Amino acid sequence: MPSPQHDIINQLFRDHPRLAVDILHDVMGVDVPVDRPVRVESNDFNDRPSKDFQPDTVIVVGSPREPVHGIIVEVQQEKTEAKRRQLPRYAAALWLMLRCPVTVLCVCPDADAAAWYAEPIETSLPGFVLRAVVLGPKQVPVITDLEVVAAHPELAALGVMVHGRNQEVLRTFAYALKAVEDSEHGVYYSEYAYVMATPEAQSVLRKIMASTDWPVFSPFAKEHYGRGKADGLEEGRTEGEAKGEVKSILTILAARQIEVSEDVRARICGCTDIEQLDMWLKRAAVANSVTDIFD
Repeated sequence: MPSPQHDIINQLFRDHPRLAVDILHDVMGVDVPVDRPVRVESNDFNDRPSKDFQPDTVIVVGSPREPVHGIIVEVQQEKTEAKRRQLPRYAAALWLMLRCPVTVLCVCPDADAAAWYAEPIETSLPGFVLRAVVLGPKQVPVITDLEVVAAHPELAALGVMVHGRNQEVLRTFAYALKAVEDSEHGVYYSEYAYVMATPEAQSVLRKIMASTDWPVFSPFAKEHYGRGKADGLEEGRTEGEAKGEVKSILTILAARQIEVSEDVRARICGCTDIEQLDMWLKRAAVANSVTDIFD
């Protein structure tokens, strides 16, 4: 079953499909057109009964009538031979659909998995050997420049995931959020980084966001990391934390335009279990409906 980290990485690329183009062109040196429109395409490649023939995320560069490059984004957290063997099938299926160059981009938070997926993949089709482009810890840049984070917050969020032990990376990311707080997706960046980060990096981020010496920008950071600073001081730490979690969940659902009925709102607002609320909060960041939060 996909992990929260797997889901939030995919959500990052689906919300910001141009990130895949930027990574391939600017970081990995792949010849992908950067001056064409970019869109997320359906990932359903099934043309016959199949148990699993759906890549994680499919992105197309170019107009619907004139696609110029297809990108398959696969999040791979561990070595899985069956999944590795699927990658050439995905590439072939998308090529047949688009009739243009196709690149398979594997995002691997684990260095060993990254090296493994970077190996050429032989197929039974003579001459067809797939070489996936792999974005692993070594390929994600260490970003400690405020302007770079502000210009590329999506890539910076991935940097928090793989370079979370570098506290300068975390501090720079926290400061630079101010520059993107008013952007269309600015509210999500701290959520992306937090869910993708290791538990150790999450702990550091909580301390950074909760500290009065550090700026706090996004609604999630204000309510989740900074919970207890305002309401919590008056109502007690536990109650303040719960209230902050509730506000964060409702804020994320509203920002993602997910409808919340009065019954669901009452259920969320009536919960005082911090661990339960925290789980709902993580699910809200990647949910497609309120059902996904509770089930």
